[in-house]
Amino acid sequence: MSVPCFYGAELRYRREQAGLTLEQLVEGSFRGISFLSQIERGERGMPMDLALHVDRRLETDGFFERRCEDVVKARRVGHAWYSADVPDMEKQALTLEEWVPNAIPGLLQTGAYCRGRMQYGGPETPPEVVEQRVRARLARAELWKREDRPTYWGILNESVIRRTPLPPAAMAEQVEHILDVIRSTQSVLQVVPETTPWSPLAHAMAKIMTFADAPPLVYTEGKKQRGHTEMQRSKGIDPDSVAWRKSSYSNEDGGECVEVADALPALVPVRDSKNPQGPVLLFPALTWTAFIDGLRPSPEGAGGRRVC
Repeated sequence: MSVPCFYGAELRYRREQAGLTLEQLVEGSFRGISFLSQIERGERGMPMDLALHVDRRLETDGFFERRCEDVVKARRVGHAWYSADVPDMEKQALTLEEWVPNAIPGLLQTGAYCRGRMQYGGPETPPEVVEQRVRARLARAELWKREDRPTYWGILNESVIRRTPLPPAAMAEQVEHILDVIRSTQSVLQVVPETTPWSPLAHAMAKIMTFADAPPLVYTEGKKQRGHTEMQRSKGIDPDSVAWRKSSYSNEDGGECVEVADALPALVPVRDSKNPQGPVLLFPALTWTAFIDGLRPSPEGAGGRRVC
């Protein structure tokens, strides 16, 4: 059983033991019922803001907060800190397009190719660390076995196949593996010929992912910068690209109401429900949770007004 499935089952067990429905448990957070249901089914990991909320509602004494931290640590094993969240996003993607100028894309690599590149690029790296990274890379490739895998389109340079320090046998295995994956999944792979004098992003990779319930996301790595450009891109978020949820305190008289979208990784889009095509404000998830907590009435019922 995977880590998300284990903690999803534990969440469902404790929720039912407390006699709460999904709707009752999620009330007071900015997350939606479908989001919580996906966590219980093991389809999503639990974000820290929701773990804090669940611990408070179920009185679990920090259990899910600690487990959330454990999952984050486990997720980073074999991955660089700046790309630790990419595998989870790949699993949620509807479409995945990527350009890699100087290597075979990670999702298409064999163990021998991955191991050879790591040993060649970092000969001082301990063997156990290399094997840890290889296992993490191959675990990402389990994506191809899923029925709901994303539609894939990859672009690479011809030189990464022709000009390589790896033995011919390893490269032959790698090429056969690429062909098997592309054919079996009806994906698309394009190769930029070596004769092409110049191409955009000559020294940096780019991965574009689209989602059913969140805006598109671009992840890029280069020699001087590594990370995803979600924050910059999301400043121009299309209001129609996310699933909005109106405050339960909304009314039909045009009162003071807000709408939130809860599927965007790490960010919470917020807008005025009376002006859905107006500006969208973006808040870090933990900041928004703290804001909601500050508005929630105290146990004695004094003060505060909840907006979501």
